[in-house]
Amino acid sequence: MSRPLRVAIVGAGPAGTYAADILVRAQEAEGKSVSIDLFERLPAPFGLVRYGVAPDHPRIKGIITALHKVLERDEIRLLGNVNFGTDITLADLRRHYDAVIFSTGCVLDADLDVPGIDLPGSYGAADFVAWFDGHPDYPRTWPLEAEKVAVLGAGNVALDVARILAKHADDLLPTEIPDNVYQGLKANPVREVHVFGRRGPAQVKFSPLELRELGHVPDVDVVVHPEDFEFDEGSEAAINSSNQTKQVVQTLMNWTTIEPEEQTASRQLHLHFLQRPVEIFGDGKVEGIRMERMELDGTGNVKGTGEFIDYPVQAVYRAVGYFGSPLDGIPFDAAKGVIRNVEGRVVDESGAVVPGVYATGWIKRGPVGLIGHTKSDASETVTHLRSDLDALTPAADGDPESILRLLEERNVPYTTWDGWLALDAHERALGEPHGRARIKVVPRDEMTAISRGA
Repeated sequence: MSRPLRVAIVGAGPAGTYAADILVRAQEAEGKSVSIDLFERLPAPFGLVRYGVAPDHPRIKGIITALHKVLERDEIRLLGNVNFGTDITLADLRRHYDAVIFSTGCVLDADLDVPGIDLPGSYGAADFVAWFDGHPDYPRTWPLEAEKVAVLGAGNVALDVARILAKHADDLLPTEIPDNVYQGLKANPVREVHVFGRRGPAQVKFSPLELRELGHVPDVDVVVHPEDFEFDEGSEAAINSSNQTKQVVQTLMNWTTIEPEEQTASRQLHLHFLQRPVEIFGDGKVEGIRMERMELDGTGNVKGTGEFIDYPVQAVYRAVGYFGSPLDGIPFDAAKGVIRNVEGRVVDESGAVVPGVYATGWIKRGPVGLIGHTKSDASETVTHLRSDLDALTPAADGDPESILRLLEERNVPYTTWDGWLALDAHERALGEPHGRARIKVVPRDEMTAISRGA
């Protein structure tokens, strides 16, 4: 092939960006060239780092700095505000690129099969996170009307949801939250937030740092109930084999020793363990949740006790995981919520490899793991792509300008890396008079107009 290898990556979050970086470096190491177009359906890059991380976690937002350096590379071109399936199709990508990598992630809430889950006042955590992170495709308002709230889940997303619900809006002002989110949270009447985990304190998926942060939220008391603490042989093994688990358990144990008279904050955040939801009930809206108390079975797993507890709450948020979305023309495993693939090579229902089509990130392996897993994922996929090069059918039209002409013919108002720099500068300028790093622009048309210089 006389021209550079042409690759399209669909999804400009960490998974797609790391795949681009690894591919460029691998080609460079062998003295070969590559030209990558990174397609993103939103006008701005960075995926869940921009739209899935709570605004009061600037340390995690720092990942954007590393992604920024990758997207500055000459071999990588960002094409934002382009939706796969409508603005461009698989046939388009096959015509213009030698290979395609899908890194679209998982943005839907996983289902929870509990009676009453569809009552008004029952929400998915992913939707709430998208709202408070200013995602342009979600409503600008959120119904914050409950004084008592239940959050189902024992991972960091559950902690994020609980913390944002419990935190006073003024304490979020130094962050990048949009004004509509601040105004919504300012009117939030919440007094109690209850987080429920199905298993014991040694089995939760909280990170030690995120958990400790709860203890430093102004005017919010963390309440941990001693009756929810139980350890079996499996728990002891988990504590002894993992320093992270040991830190989490120690933090939780410390909170059990706080006397009730010491807890004088206007809001309380309760952490419950060994309880699973069996029903959400209410007359036309959420009025309570029924939990079954669980007990450990010796291995760290749990079984029901037949003892039930009702909690009067007016809202329920499920934070039980994310789920992937199917893509037009791409084999999809509806049970797992991922693209059908073997180590990143996309396969059809019979298991046959679909030539030139690959997957990486959560849409490849499911919504588990951290940034380190995303990098190893991308490395595996890129290794297979490069080993397949001799067998791939070269693009019929490998001219980098052709895809731009196609988007323009279809009146797609695509954004670019320079456009992101313009939007980034605009958001920072909005925040500067208020001593904030940025104030995020929310409406898609406004983001696009700023990015395109309109």
